[in-house]
Amino acid sequence: MGTPEFKLQQRVETLYTDHHGWLQTWLRRRMGNACDAADLAHDTFVRLMVRPHSLGESRFDNRQQARAYLRTIANGLCIDLWRHREIERAWADTIAAQPEACVPSAEDQTAVLQALREIDAMLGQLPPKAVRAFVLACICGMTHQEVARELGVSSRMVGHYIAQAMLHCMQLEARHLAQGGSAAP
Repeated sequence: MGTPEFKLQQRVETLYTDHHGWLQTWLRRRMGNACDAADLAHDTFVRLMVRPHSLGESRFDNRQQARAYLRTIANGLCIDLWRHREIERAWADTIAAQPEACVPSAEDQTAVLQALREIDAMLGQLPPKAVRAFVLACICGMTHQEVARELGVSSRMVGHYIAQAMLHCMQLEARHLAQGGSAAP
């Protein structure tokens, strides 16, 4: 049974057996709790299985290389989790400040939170100045001149940043729809 899938399975099993305990301990120290550590350790190995090209033959010549690679993946997952929680806290604060009659249903709140996470993921792939220009202009309602002063760039550059952000979001949405997803809420 020398199929590529079998070899991938063996590599993941070996990595899991050799490093799962260490990774979970590292994550527990980083996250401060065992539940998040267990979830993120699991997600790290799932990410390896979803991206089999990351398990090239020479990637893990020794224990330090394997652990450095696993730590890099896990660290990215930690950052994602912290960002999601920050978004959730901001959304909860926004909801708490609303009169009870204006609070959306639980279903609508979940949809908005999912949309906010998707927007955050889209913007997370852009340069920081493009994100800041987009947020200041499109969400905060600032003019191009106000954004330019805030960022210390020209109004023309602000237009470029906003166009870059909008194009990027449209491309990601088009890709998502092409893969059979539904339009964003």
